[in-house]
Amino acid sequence: MGLGARLSLAAGVLGLALCLLNQFTAPGLTPALERAGVLASVLAVGLMLVAILWTRAMPAAPERVALPGEQGLELAPDLPEALRQELGWGSQLLLTATPGASLLLHWRGRTLLRRGLLDPRPFAPGAICQRALATGRPVSLVNLALYPGRGEFAGLPEGIPAVIVQPIGGEGILLLAGWSPRCFSRSDETWLEGWARKLRTPLEQLACAPSSPPPPAAAG
Repeated sequence: MGLGARLSLAAGVLGLALCLLNQFTAPGLTPALERAGVLASVLAVGLMLVAILWTRAMPAAPERVALPGEQGLELAPDLPEALRQELGWGSQLLLTATPGASLLLHWRGRTLLRRGLLDPRPFAPGAICQRALATGRPVSLVNLALYPGRGEFAGLPEGIPAVIVQPIGGEGILLLAGWSPRCFSRSDETWLEGWARKLRTPLEQLACAPSSPPPPAAAG
């Protein structure tokens, strides 16, 4: 509760207590005194309600979770220079303008970008990512502790409290991990979605081989 809300609550409690004390110590209850007591009580309760509403309108920000890993940047070595620059400035913008702690780009079976807090574990899309790819819509997980499938986000720092899964067409995934539960706003999701749309065209022009080679053709 902020200082303003505390002062409002204290004034309301004090006013209500003084109003009750005045009523109990008065030698006689006159209509004028009763009206004054009712009005004072209403004003005191109003101040207390203002304090409660003030606290709800300005909730305390969730605390950052201490995440493992070191800050860094990893890019696939065979990317064109123009795409490397795009991934570099775009990832830096997202990690500085949002509460993001780590960013990962997975395209056609390859992890092309990691930035922020790095995790050495390989990433492979799981059920949640596949659902985002199938629907073409992002999935925002505001508190990963409540989701049993959080293990599929290996490749992001262990213990991340929140993540946005942003599909890129039907072949890629952008993952933005947050520092704390419920840390991402609608504006953050819009920024991530806009960048994903911008990346789709240059990514589709890549000759990215899948992570495992196709099986050899049967001899005819």
